[in-house]
Amino acid sequence: MKLSLTKSLLASALIFSLGITANAHETKTAAVGPSTNVAWTAEMMRFVAKGDLGNGARLNAEAFCASCHGHAGIAPSPNWPSTAGQRAEYTFKMLKDYKEGKRTGTAHNQLMQLAVMPLSDQDMADLAKYYASFPLPSLPVGVTHDAAKAKDASKMIVRGDGSRFIAPCQSCHGSKGEGAITDTPALAGMPPEYFIKTMQEYRDGIRTNDVFSRMRLIAKELSDAEIEAMAHYYAGMTAK
Repeated sequence: MKLSLTKSLLASALIFSLGITANAHETKTAAVGPSTNVAWTAEMMRFVAKGDLGNGARLNAEAFCASCHGHAGIAPSPNWPSTAGQRAEYTFKMLKDYKEGKRTGTAHNQLMQLAVMPLSDQDMADLAKYYASFPLPSLPVGVTHDAAKAKDASKMIVRGDGSRFIAPCQSCHGSKGEGAITDTPALAGMPPEYFIKTMQEYRDGIRTNDVFSRMRLIAKELSDAEIEAMAHYYAGMTAK
């Protein structure tokens, strides 16, 4: 009964969300308190690592996850991120942040908050482990990347910019965009539109769940052209 009620609420919220235009005003609502409540202790790392793949697969199918993120974590639309191949720790942290109000401010985030409310910590670990079991995704059908723009980003990705105190992107996100330990996400195969939107939310203070404001500080130093170039760089990593 609880799951059915949640799915009905989510369906209504999804219809509302999809009715909002892409350039609609997004309310800047910063989370109160620390950026996240997730502490990466050895115990927490072991807990996420032991997630149950079978229950994760069931939840993806039954708890409304596949409607936006697709079966096996491949999103059917560039408006939503694919979760396939994402680091389990990162997915777990995001789900916890949504549930605990650490990611707020947009219609999509409000929809995610509804989606995760019935999930336990174990459910979230199971989903995270399930998505991490797949390879990183290719771009959705119809979504392309611009190789010329991607080339413009290579210096920033590999070397960074010391004059602005920006470390190379790959120092945290990996040389293949595969992500790194704990809560540093994989970026390879992310649709350019979603990457750009995410960086703009960090820059504008809409998204505030990055520990020590790491991404907010970086995003504020980047131009729109640099963000766009990075978006195409990572999108092209798994392009076919």
